[in-house]
Amino acid sequence: MNIGVLALQGAFIEHERILTKLGAVCTEVRQPSDLHGLDGIVLPGGESTVQGQLLQKSGLLAPLRELVTDGLPTLATCAGLILLAQKIRDSSVTHLGTLPVTVKRNAYGRQLSSFVTLESVRGIGSYPMIFIRAPYVERTARNVEVLAEVNGNIVAVKYGNQIGLSFHPELSENLKIHEWFLSLCAKREKYF
Repeated sequence: MNIGVLALQGAFIEHERILTKLGAVCTEVRQPSDLHGLDGIVLPGGESTVQGQLLQKSGLLAPLRELVTDGLPTLATCAGLILLAQKIRDSSVTHLGTLPVTVKRNAYGRQLSSFVTLESVRGIGSYPMIFIRAPYVERTARNVEVLAEVNGNIVAVKYGNQIGLSFHPELSENLKIHEWFLSLCAKREKYF
C-alpha cells in the first residue's frame, strides 16, 4: 500500500515511521507528480499557514483538493485538520476546504500549554491524545461524524474518507489510529 505523506513542513517523518512499521510504503509528497498512485494521504501537524502557502507555491493545492474531494482516504492531524477545514475562525483564509467544519486555531494556547490526556475515540477505544498548540472543531455540518471530544470540545471527526484530528497520533506509541486509517485505504482503489 502506497501512502503519501505531505512533506512540505511539519511532523511528516513521525507519520512515515509508524506507517512503515505497519507495512505501508510512504511517498513524500512535495510536488503534484508525487500524488500519482497513492492509496491514501497524511496531512501532518506543523504550521498550517506555512503549509498552506507551500501547497499553493508547489502547485499541489488544486490537485490535492481534487483527490481528497474524490474520496482519497486522508488522515489530517493538527495543522492538517486546519488545511482541510472549510472555515477557520477569525480568518478569511482557507486552504483545501474539503471538510465541512469550522476550526479554532491554537485553541489550547501556546506550546507551554501542551498536554496529554487519555480519552475515548469512537471505533478505536481509549487513546492517548497529545495536544500541542492544537485546534479544535467548533462546528460541524450534519453529516460529519464526531469521533471524540475533550472537555466538551470536538477533537476528532470523520467525513467520508477524511479523518481530522486535533491531536498528534504520530507522537504516540499507540498504532490504532494509523492501523484504522490503513484499513480505510485498503478499501479504496488506487488513484493514478
